[in-house]
Amino acid sequence: MAVDTKDIQITPASEEPGAKTLRVEVPVERVRAAEQTAATHYAKQAKLKGFRKGKAPLSVVRKQYREAIRERAIRDLIGDSWTEAIERQELKPIADPRVRDLTFSEDAPMTFELVVEVKPELTLNRVGGFKLVRQQPAITSDAVGEQLEELRRQKATWVPVEAQTPTEGQLASVTVQTLEGGTASEPKPYQVVLGSGQAIPELEQLIMTLAPGETKEAPVQYPDDFPDETKRGQSRVVRVSLQDIKRQELPDLDDALARELGDFESLDDLRHAVQADLETHAQREADADVRRQIIEEIASANDLQAPPSMVQRLMGAYAQSYGIPDDQLDQFSTEFRPIAERQVIRELIIDHVAEREGLTATEAELDQRIEELAQRRATEPAKLYASLQKSNQLRELERGITEDKVFRYLLEQSDIVSG
Repeated sequence: MAVDTKDIQITPASEEPGAKTLRVEVPVERVRAAEQTAATHYAKQAKLKGFRKGKAPLSVVRKQYREAIRERAIRDLIGDSWTEAIERQELKPIADPRVRDLTFSEDAPMTFELVVEVKPELTLNRVGGFKLVRQQPAITSDAVGEQLEELRRQKATWVPVEAQTPTEGQLASVTVQTLEGGTASEPKPYQVVLGSGQAIPELEQLIMTLAPGETKEAPVQYPDDFPDETKRGQSRVVRVSLQDIKRQELPDLDDALARELGDFESLDDLRHAVQADLETHAQREADADVRRQIIEEIASANDLQAPPSMVQRLMGAYAQSYGIPDDQLDQFSTEFRPIAERQVIRELIIDHVAEREGLTATEAELDQRIEELAQRRATEPAKLYASLQKSNQLRELERGITEDKVFRYLLEQSDIVSG
């Protein structure tokens, strides 16, 4: 049922880039009506002693469910006010509003403020005429060789070795116990590739003094950047036992390895594929850098600043997705803020140019992109579409098309030279 909300007073209180504050006043009559509606809702469901379900007088229901009725009325009134505010103020909110300074008392209007995050209106007076430098390094034979060696390491096997003590590059199987007050903790097994940074340096040094079957105790100090903050800089006595040592045995770099790694007939085929992959990666990196440059140039030329509310919201989202503990949020915010600011400015510029120039991805372009992806994955477009829709990736795909169109337009407005 439609609700008439024209009697609610909504007044802009303040505005800053990315946020608006609205002052809301709900008249007494509407507050009473909301309370009456809430009371009626509870009356229909109430099971009160001495009354059949739904038959208790409203006066009794109001007394029994006073706080619940009040909370429901407030929630409904805020919801009605928010719907009306969006329409009247022509808002484009990017998140639900925050409610603050709420007053709710008997026989008085309900007042509160809505703090709304909105996409700021940009004015871009200059989006071109810049000089951009595109740097794409040549792929050398050494780079190809390094990648081939990495592929060899991925196919390597570990074989036991007879040695008195392990050395760097070897795999040591150990058990480690911490000793405190003469009591040893439960032994924990570890496999450590020595010299790879998998263990703290002093522990690695201790392991390399052991022979298989030998056990030693020694103090080790945790480095200042140790992941567990409670142990940083502290010293612990550990007991380490070495079980065995293994060395890495690399396969020959030949046609057989190439066939094992994929659909390659020879080592030359693999080498050409590695070369092509490295060139594609270098091209993407160069393209990404040019895009970064154009965004920075536009932001500087138009003196753009990232709205604090949008930056804070983005940092909160990333902190949640990364699982940052509460006691590390301040440090995370300090380190991540510059990244978040650049990301917000980037999104604002892209959205503004896409809307101004009509570059938003069309349904036909989305269908074409899905068809191309379906061909690469040897599947039907309809099945891929359904899969993307189910995993909520359609929006990401559509966004990618829009960004490609926007950057194509922006880069056409500037000069790009090779670095």
